[in-house]
Amino acid sequence: MSTEMEDGTEPIAVVGLAGRLPGADTIEQFWRNQRDGVESISRFSTEQLTEAGWPAEMVAHPDYVPAAGVIENADHFDAEFFGYSAEQAEISDPQQRLFAECAWHALEDTGHDPSRFDGAVGVYAGCFANKYLPLNLLANARFRGSMAAFSARPYNDKDFLATRAAYLCDLRGPAMSVQSACSTSLVAIHLACQALLGHECDMALAGGVALPIPLIGGYPVVAGGIFARDGHCRPFDAASSGTVPGYGVTVVALRRLSDALADSDHIRALIVGTAVNNDGSAKFGFSAPSSQAQAEVIATAQAVAGVPSETIGYLEAHGTGTPLGDPLEVAGLTKAFNTRERGYCAIGSAKANIGHLDAAAGAAGFARAVLALEHEEIPPSINFDAPNPALLLERTPFYVPTTARPWTRGATPRRAGVSAFGVGGTNAHVVLQEAPAPRAATPDTRDERLLVLSARTGKALSDAASALAGRLERQDDLDLADVAYTLQVGRREFRRRRHLVVRDRDEAIAALRALAEHGAADAVDDVNARQVVFMFPGSASHRPDAASAIYRGEPVFAEEVDRCAALARPLLGYDLRGLLLPSTEDGPAAGRDDPRGVAAAAFSLQWSLARLWQSWGVRPDAMIGEGDGEYVAACLAGVLDLADALDVTIAAAGIRSRAGTDGMFDAHVAEFTARVTRYERKPPQVPYISGATGTWIGPEDAVEPAHWARHLREPALFTDGLRELAAEPGRLLLEVGPGSTLTEIVARQETTKKLVALPSLPPGDGNRSGHAVLLDAVGRLWQSTVDIDWDAFRGTSRPRRVSLPGYSFQRRRYWIGPDSGSYEPLGLEEASWTSRSLPS
Repeated sequence: MSTEMEDGTEPIAVVGLAGRLPGADTIEQFWRNQRDGVESISRFSTEQLTEAGWPAEMVAHPDYVPAAGVIENADHFDAEFFGYSAEQAEISDPQQRLFAECAWHALEDTGHDPSRFDGAVGVYAGCFANKYLPLNLLANARFRGSMAAFSARPYNDKDFLATRAAYLCDLRGPAMSVQSACSTSLVAIHLACQALLGHECDMALAGGVALPIPLIGGYPVVAGGIFARDGHCRPFDAASSGTVPGYGVTVVALRRLSDALADSDHIRALIVGTAVNNDGSAKFGFSAPSSQAQAEVIATAQAVAGVPSETIGYLEAHGTGTPLGDPLEVAGLTKAFNTRERGYCAIGSAKANIGHLDAAAGAAGFARAVLALEHEEIPPSINFDAPNPALLLERTPFYVPTTARPWTRGATPRRAGVSAFGVGGTNAHVVLQEAPAPRAATPDTRDERLLVLSARTGKALSDAASALAGRLERQDDLDLADVAYTLQVGRREFRRRRHLVVRDRDEAIAALRALAEHGAADAVDDVNARQVVFMFPGSASHRPDAASAIYRGEPVFAEEVDRCAALARPLLGYDLRGLLLPSTEDGPAAGRDDPRGVAAAAFSLQWSLARLWQSWGVRPDAMIGEGDGEYVAACLAGVLDLADALDVTIAAAGIRSRAGTDGMFDAHVAEFTARVTRYERKPPQVPYISGATGTWIGPEDAVEPAHWARHLREPALFTDGLRELAAEPGRLLLEVGPGSTLTEIVARQETTKKLVALPSLPPGDGNRSGHAVLLDAVGRLWQSTVDIDWDAFRGTSRPRRVSLPGYSFQRRRYWIGPDSGSYEPLGLEEASWTSRSLPS
């Protein structure tokens, strides 16, 4: 599709969403609640409110409404994950803590790890007024008398919300706090779009958070106020009397469309136009809305988008449910739409379900509209029975849907508008469009998938496995190849790691459930095996068709085998692929009884497999070969080029085959030595152990022809070489060839039991496929903190990034309460910071 609008402006792709909202700890649950018409407003008893710190006389007043849209465990935080001490966590505004966690989840939802992202990531965000510092910290005498009182500002002031998130998530783009009251987070989205279009950053997080203190509460109803007397927000309804407070956080991740398409991002929707303005003074008062200014900002956003208003099928309104605000908003919308069409555009507001989230309200409404486009479904507007007569709804383009309904596509793409209007007059509007159809996935040539999971703790790893299993069970349209790729490239790699090799969804779910129950919680850091040693088993390991599946499925491997075959054909007189891959031949393979061909085929397999490993980023720190496996090591180390290494392998095999039969062995050895003299030989670029000496090859030996002849006369000292390798801890031995002969030798040797060894391919009698064993080896290397080039690993397939569960934060309570009227009793076991650091 085109990545430009008619005026040449590039759309902005919504590539990530995250949030903690009333009744929903995740964006997925938020959408289910919206679609199902769930009201997530909590009601509190007098006892709950007074225990939380509200004055008893206020709570008992007949005009006090004990209702709000709150979130659970808002005083909990995963301090260890973000490198906070308990002291730092306890003096931090919970808004900053929640926003940081949500920012992390939004980044994960993009399928990009910021530490590997090629570009700058910006943050644009705002928050509700900080209440934690004045009402809790400064009301605590021990805190006021401590040195921490002088360092609390950066952990509480709204100026540091965006920069704190950028610091904790290691983001290098612009980080700006945005404040415009109720329109804050939608204004932040507008600014993020402008920054992307101006190439100030390459990805942007935008959103807001609102978390008043106390963490539960209600509100007094006053004449002329904005709050509902019955504790229900009823946007556009005849019985509406105002809104209800809501708490929560929403963060969206944005990219330029061309970049999102190039990286196969999961695009939820497109932003095709945004606008911001202010009412000025032409209204009743500072906090009064202006229908004219609202109409202008909506019309401007539509003009920027270049789309007719008749093509907009859903409008996520500011929708506070106030008797004054709703009629003015609908009037402004009608003026901006400027059409004679009637009743074609659905209108609704998330505030009916979750309350008014103040600084986070615009982003929450934005998420609702994005999800409606993504799921092709218009959510119902709850608490609506009959329209407010002042709306004159029948004369407008709008209708209020009371049930969820499919959103059918007409002649144009599905489109939606989102409005947010701030007290003081800063208005924002965004025009959204459905995402382009995802490109067709390129088929994966592998039958198995490698799933990788990591976390900072075993419990978090166990929770991650359980969450992923649940997602696979609920979302049956997830392609397992896309899931595997997203886990590989789109998640931060922590030290606690586990991997799974699975064939299909059912197998993945079962393995993840088992991992969650038995394996992950006891995970230990596999940090010792970081140096990779390639082991080459030589021609004794030759087994026809040992790598046929790898040849068919891995282009790098196949290319190297073909290269070896072309170089060896003049020396052998036939194609060695007939020996290596007989199942691909129509008839009997030439050279079946030729030891020279067997040796060349074994060399070609091991060389090609080593090159495959290297293409995936696994480069050996050292090498060792058994028998003529040393020739592969020497070639990979740069001592010989490939053509000469094949020549020496074939020549040596021919000499060995005639040993003791014609009495001319010494002559043959002399001829071999002369042959080696003609090769260009260089000192090794990678250290390897020689089987002739059982120790590290020296640069002189590597280039000395006589050294190469020793292999023909003397027994190999492979086990001596293993003992040499065992002298230094932290080595992981990878058998680069068919089967596990060398791996088993390592396991049997008493002196080398501390070494970790693993095969690349299955043994001849194994019941696992070649790819299953190969992928398991990749997983075991990664689990041992060996870096894998995942983009190279995917080969010719082009998987897509998909939305998966975010990190399973291991939260605990961090809280300091005031000395009196405490919202929660401050026990020593609950407030480790105050008990250790504050004077008594």
